[in-house]
Amino acid sequence: MNRRAFAAVVLLMPPLLSAHHSSAMFDSGKVVEIAATVTEFQWTNPHIWIEIRIINADGEEEDWSIEGRGPNSLFREGWRPGTYKTGDEITIRFNPMRDGSFAGGFIGARFADGITIGRWTE
Repeated sequence: MNRRAFAAVVLLMPPLLSAHHSSAMFDSGKVVEIAATVTEFQWTNPHIWIEIRIINADGEEEDWSIEGRGPNSLFREGWRPGTYKTGDEITIRFNPMRDGSFAGGFIGARFADGITIGRWTE
C-alpha cells in the first residue's frame, strides 16, 4: 500500500469507528428479569432485536425492544434466525435503558422448556 492510500485509510478510520454506537445507553448496574412473550425476532445487522410484550406491575401490557449483538457472532454461538418465534414464552434478563424507555440490552433468556441462551446463571 502506498503512503497516500495508507493516509487515506487512517484519515477515514475515526468516522467509521464512531459509527458503531456504545452500550452506554444501557444501565449495566441494573438487571431486569421478567416473563415475556416474543412478538418478533429481527435477525438483522448490525444487531439483532427481540421484540417482547410484558405485563407491568399495574397489570398493563408493554412492548419492549431488546437489543442483542450481531448475527455473525451469535450464529457462531448457536443462534439461528428461528431461535425465537412469535409467541414464545420466555423469561428474559436485560439491562434497561438509562432514560427509562421500553428497551434494553440483552443478557440472557430461558425458554419454557428450561433451555437457556446468552449469559444465564441460576
